[in-house]
Amino acid sequence: MAEDLVYVPMAADIVHPGHINIIRIAAEHGRVIVGLFTDEAIASYKRVPYMPYEQRKIVIENIKGVSEVVPQLTRDYEDNLRKYKPRYMVHGTDWREGPLAAVREKAIKVMAEWGGEIVEPEYTKGVSSSMIMQKIKERQ
Repeated sequence: MAEDLVYVPMAADIVHPGHINIIRIAAEHGRVIVGLFTDEAIASYKRVPYMPYEQRKIVIENIKGVSEVVPQLTRDYEDNLRKYKPRYMVHGTDWREGPLAAVREKAIKVMAEWGGEIVEPEYTKGVSSSMIMQKIKERQ
């Protein structure tokens, strides 16, 4: 029997323990495909990433538990979810409120079409790319 497919979307411009935690939990559910946001996708909702896609891809491909990295072209996960039809999608709880809440609702509906499930590990407190960047700016 084939191993369950697990989809994990992420920008991963500055990799931190929160990313590692999400990937670890995803790997417990099956074979992990990371949908890595393209530079254009990231720039559409925040700043241009510090590392270009190809560099971020090399980093993520080499994290234990990641089987494959594919481009995530937009903030809307529907296209990749339909393409890969994962058994699970893993995303931190940070998307339950704010700008990603509508994206979450759509992902839940799309995944339900084939019985897929959303796994939402608790968001890693005290660490985010934005917080790391703030600390860097404060030290300059």
